[in-house]
Order: sequence, then C-alpha cells, then structure tokens
Amino acid sequence: MEIHHISSEWLSISRVEEILERGMRLALSNDARQRITVCREYLDKKMATQKEPIYGITTGFGSLCNISIDADQLSQLQKNLVMSHSCSIGERVPAEIVRLMLLTKIQSLSYGYSGVQLETVERLVEFYNEGILPLVYQQGSLGASGDLAPLANLSLPLLGLGEVEWNGEIMSSARMLEKLGHEPITLQSKEGLALLNGTQFMSSYGVWCVIQARKLSRWADKIGALSLDAFDGRIEPFMPQIQDVRPHMGQKLTGKAVMDYLDGSEILAQPKKHVQDPYSFRCIPQVHGAAKDTLDYVGKVLETEINSVTDNPTVFVDDDLVISAGNFHGEPIALPMDFLAVALSELANISERRTFKLIAGVRGLPSFLVAKPGVNSGFMIPQYAAASVVSQNKGLCWPASCDSIPSSQGQEDHVSMGSNAATKLYRVVENTRRVLAIELFNAAQALEFRRPMKSSEQIEDMVAEYRKIVPFVENDTVMYPYINASVEFIKTQKI
Repeated sequence: MEIHHISSEWLSISRVEEILERGMRLALSNDARQRITVCREYLDKKMATQKEPIYGITTGFGSLCNISIDADQLSQLQKNLVMSHSCSIGERVPAEIVRLMLLTKIQSLSYGYSGVQLETVERLVEFYNEGILPLVYQQGSLGASGDLAPLANLSLPLLGLGEVEWNGEIMSSARMLEKLGHEPITLQSKEGLALLNGTQFMSSYGVWCVIQARKLSRWADKIGALSLDAFDGRIEPFMPQIQDVRPHMGQKLTGKAVMDYLDGSEILAQPKKHVQDPYSFRCIPQVHGAAKDTLDYVGKVLETEINSVTDNPTVFVDDDLVISAGNFHGEPIALPMDFLAVALSELANISERRTFKLIAGVRGLPSFLVAKPGVNSGFMIPQYAAASVVSQNKGLCWPASCDSIPSSQGQEDHVSMGSNAATKLYRVVENTRRVLAIELFNAAQALEFRRPMKSSEQIEDMVAEYRKIVPFVENDTVMYPYINASVEFIKTQKI
C-alpha cells in the first residue's frame, strides 16, 4: 500500500488527485510530528506562566471573547464548542469531499501553528486511512470564522459523538470507537478552535471542483472537435497564427488541442462550401481558452489555501506569540470559486449552442439527427435538457461572495459566504458534465451521417469506445439511459 507522508512540502492539487485515485494511505512525517508536539508543549507552558487572557484558549469565543474561563473548565470549553457548533444541515456532503476535508485538515494542523495534541491529529489520520467518514452536511457555514458548523460535524467523532459511515454502514461514533478499541479524545485547550476554525470545507469542495474542471476542460476541447467535424466545420480559426496575435495561454492551448484531435480527418480535409462557422464553433479557442485561464488562476489560489494555516489563534513558538487574527476568513477563495463557476458555466453554454446547431437540419445533417424526422422526434429533447441545465447554471453563477450577513452579536460582522460559493460550484461542475455529455451524444450521432468519410484517428477511437455503451439511434427510444451513460463515460474515461 502506497503512503503519502504529511510534511511541510507543498501539496499540489495534482498530488491530491494522485492520493485519492491511487487510494494512498496517510502518515505523519517525523518533522510534522515534531512540529505538532513542540507547539503543544509551548502552549501548555504559555498558559502556565501568562496571566493575561488568550482568546479562545482561556476565554470564550466570538462575542464571548471577554469572558475568562477557569483552568479546570478549559477542556470542557473545547468540547462544548464542538458540540454547540455542530449545526451543519441539509444534504450530506459527498464522501469524496469528506475525505478531502480530513486530508486538508490534517495538512493544516501538521505545520505546528495550531497547538493541537499529536493524538488528535493521529486519530484524524486513522479515520482517513480506515475510510471512516463523519457525517457532514452542506449548509450552515458562513465561511467567516472558517467553516464552523461543517467542521464541527467532522470533529464530533473524535469525541465519540455524531455519526460516521464506515464500510458502507452508518453508525454512531461511539460504536465506531468501540470497534476500534479507542476512547474518545479529551480535547485540551485551543483544540476545539483548531478543529473548527479553518477553510477545509470550502477549500475541499474547491479542490475537488478544480480536479473535475481540469478534466471537463479537456473533454470540452475533444467533444468540441468531434462536433466541429460532424458539423463539417472549418479548421482555420484554430490555426496557431490566429492564437499568436492574441496570445492568451488558454486560447493557444485550445487551438492546438483541437488541431491535434482532428489531425488526419477526411471530413476536415474535404472542400468547404461555407466560408465561416457560427461562433459556438469558430470561437472555441477564445471561450474554452478563457475558461482554461480562469481554471489555472483558481487552481493556484486553492493550492495556496490547502498549504496554509487557517485556524485561529495562531501559535508562533519561535516568536513567543499567540496571535488572534483572521486567517479563517474565506474571502481569498470565495471570489475565485465564484469566478470558476462562471467559467464552467460558459463551457456548458457554448456546448449547448453546438448541440443546437447539430440538430438544426443544416449542412447535410437531417433535422434532429434521425433519418426519418416527423414520425421520430429524434434528438429534439436532449437539447431541451441541455438548455434547462444551462439556464440553471446561470442562476447558480450569481456570486455568493458578494453577500455578507453579520453574526455572533456583530463580532463577526463581515463574512465571505465561501461555503455557499463552494457548494454551488459543485453543482455547476456536475451540470457542465451533463451538458457536455449531451453534446457528445448528439455529435457522435451526427458523425454517422458523414459516412463513409471518417474523422481523425483520435476522434474515431473515442467514438468507437463510446459506441460500446451508447448505440447509434435509428428510431425513437427511451433517451435518458443513454444520456446517463454518456455522463458516466465522461466521468470514468481517461483523457
């Protein structure tokens, strides 16, 4: 079994993807264990010698920051914090996101600025390795003092509270600990705050969405190339000369990708009667390219976030400082996640327009892509479905980050709403995959009407693989299983 050692080395999104796809186990490196231990020992000594209150360690939280807590109540204070804040509600967070939350929380705590016990982090590592996934729900975070409510639900099982899913079974955390032979963790001062403050809910959604968006960006280019050939489109808009005089990197990459995908196509090589194509084909480099550039920016921001310390207060052992500040505030990633939702929505938007053109009965293609339209509605309604999803995306693209509602009696008077940006981005990702799947469904159908001419080897190989699960449609049939199969094809095929 492969092991990823949690250390101070940069954790890239590509590495996160590798950890997840290869089912790697986690282990704390020796330097991470030392950093965690040294910070905890320093904090214990600090509390024994400092008379002034330290926020969240010897005081209450939020607007209760001026209330000092007796030493014998500090552990109960932290446990109460986790229990009282476990207010995430709504739909369950998907399992793959919960795994990411565990991974990114462990990463953040491993830097030795959070004051947690080594035992606490090791228990989180064990949860990850054993596939023990706390039940967390999607709503309840303002993305301000971190993701308080969902991170509280994530942390409850450490205390033997809440529920987990383990080996496909939902059980109480108390039963889970009993099966493992563990006692609940007794939280020490600061630990509840370290667990609950932080951006691991929204950043985990963000990282997952970036991983998926990178794949969807590649699929958009390849499916767009298939549609271009099936529509008997022109290749000139993709030539490097065009991209070189407007050298946005995403545009250049897109033009090259489409030309590579269509290299050797017989359809592309035949003389064209038309001098130009509609924008949904002709402007693929510009639209897909802009989405690529957005994705590149958002990916870099989220990488910085998952390699950061985002709880509060922050303990600086070497400087003998415990600073209460605002690294938990989600604004640095809320804005980019809203931006990425817009970019992905545009990939879906232009995809649906290509689908619309393919069924329009032009350029030698039959109306609605069936040989006998009229008695057959053919591919009329898949385009409806794509249009519906595209419209929903437009609503989801209203930026969550432009809202703020004060909380905690006004102490937390500006919030990022980054959690809402994250969860709606997730929906936009899923929707964009569905729209691209419908384009693939239509474009593969349209290509058959160009026979006996063939597209390029790359495109023909993709279509041949696709035909193993979705056949050519001769006459009207039940369509949704083919759409669902197309979605699964995009989700599971390597690209």
